[in-house]
Amino acid sequence: MIIYGVALLAICTLAGVIMGDALGVLLGVKSNVGGVGIAMILLICARLWMHKRGGMTKDCEMGVGFWGAMYIPVVVAMAAQQNVVTALHGGPVAVLAAIGSVVICGCTIALISRTHKGEPLPDEPVEVTPVGTPVGGR
Repeated sequence: MIIYGVALLAICTLAGVIMGDALGVLLGVKSNVGGVGIAMILLICARLWMHKRGGMTKDCEMGVGFWGAMYIPVVVAMAAQQNVVTALHGGPVAVLAAIGSVVICGCTIALISRTHKGEPLPDEPVEVTPVGTPVGGR
């Protein structure tokens, strides 16, 4: 099952690294800017797009889910290797990127929570009780 998600993960990682390098060049930074994060977002979007169109088998979906879960420790390990002090001395780009990403993530989470309020997830069972019956069946 794990091998099925590797091709999609590789494509998303390659695209994320290329986009992160291009973003670094545009910002005047001599490194990859957010390539791993961009790759994770691409992986999530690709999985959702393929799932909507029926292009994923159950094994492929489980493999992509596994690699999506493995991405978080990889991002933490890569971030631990970076020298924050050097980045801050290099210019205000690091500070602006950090503040911008926090603001964008906060706004995105607020938007998602407001648009999906009260809607049950598709896989969650919905408990229906007859009118006048107390919850708990007493």
